[in-house]
Amino acid sequence: MGRFHRHDDGTVHEHDHGDHPHHHDHGDYVADPEVIGDHSGYDTERERIEILEDIYAENDHLAQHNRESFAAHGVKVVNLMSSPGSGKTTLLERTLAQLQGKLRVGIIEGDIETPLDAERLGGYGAQISLLNTGHGFGGECHLDAPMVHHALDELDLSQLDLVIIENVGNLVCPAEFDVGETAKAMLFSITEGEDKPLKYPVMFRSVKIVVVNKMDLAPYLNFDMDKFRGYLEQVNPGVKVIEISAQNGDGVDAWVKWLENL
Repeated sequence: MGRFHRHDDGTVHEHDHGDHPHHHDHGDYVADPEVIGDHSGYDTERERIEILEDIYAENDHLAQHNRESFAAHGVKVVNLMSSPGSGKTTLLERTLAQLQGKLRVGIIEGDIETPLDAERLGGYGAQISLLNTGHGFGGECHLDAPMVHHALDELDLSQLDLVIIENVGNLVCPAEFDVGETAKAMLFSITEGEDKPLKYPVMFRSVKIVVVNKMDLAPYLNFDMDKFRGYLEQVNPGVKVIEISAQNGDGVDAWVKWLENL
């Protein structure tokens, strides 16, 4: 069975993995969180592709609805994506601390299980909507537009200037789903290696900014920043890059300024 993949123009096709068993669920949840579909019964690749195209079409329809809701309230939205353990929550703690008294911020905290990250972000004056995909959404490894639409029930957009969506940690699926954001952003940790832009081009190509984290570890790692920037330029020419350490706060000011000017 192949893996289905969405291109920038919205088309869907399959990558053949031969005899290697491979399963990837691209969003059985469409509009009703209680409906979890099973694609395994479809006999042809064409049927499977058509189902996925329908899922993406429904997602894009609701993404536009989300976008209109945000625009009606003058709210900017950033979809922050990364691999697990890159430091998103640590960065958001520093971000919320710096934005207190400047912007009214809402957080949609996406995770498969647990409220741990959402709890860490309490105490900074932000509205927080927790979205565990393991609770009624099939345990998805990404957030999609219907999930974000559901999470908006917990946010008062009339009292916000900025919403930051902390997507589920994953370098593949989150980039394939429009959720109605103003911009996609990526947090990248140098512990992941400089070749990731070439290995995960859909993610790196989809974003307006790449925030390179854990620079405090650079003296202890064999990470080639010039190679990384060169690979990144190949897949997303001219993309903005900021180098930071979320742990000690170095460079976070530049990220916060980017958010303020969004």
